[in-house]
Amino acid sequence: MDLNHINLVVKNVEQAVALFTRDLGFTLTINRNNKMAVLENNNNFALVIWGQILNNEENLPVYPKNFHIGFYQQDKETVLALFGKLSQNEQLKFESGPKNIRNTFGFYFYFENLMIEISVSPFKENVP
Repeated sequence: MDLNHINLVVKNVEQAVALFTRDLGFTLTINRNNKMAVLENNNNFALVIWGQILNNEENLPVYPKNFHIGFYQQDKETVLALFGKLSQNEQLKFESGPKNIRNTFGFYFYFENLMIEISVSPFKENVP
């Protein structure tokens, strides 16, 4: 069975769509008045961005500690290039720069309260 979609709740749908399309390789499929959007990647995966306003709440959504989504990269150079690109976005908060984490190399950043990981796949051979 394949995981084919996930629904993430954010306060600012428009900014989330920009991040995922501009920087993380998704394509916008539908945007419903910046209240809900569906994005897809080239792996037949749909990312649903659900605006907190649809929950009748104005505050930032709260995710459990250590909840995150991750994007595996082929190598350190790609991780470093993404860090350089993403670190220009003032809306994002970074825990640190790229470094050895667990059994791989990468970094974490936050969009609103959503933690996102960019790292070399730990399942590849020769990971630092």
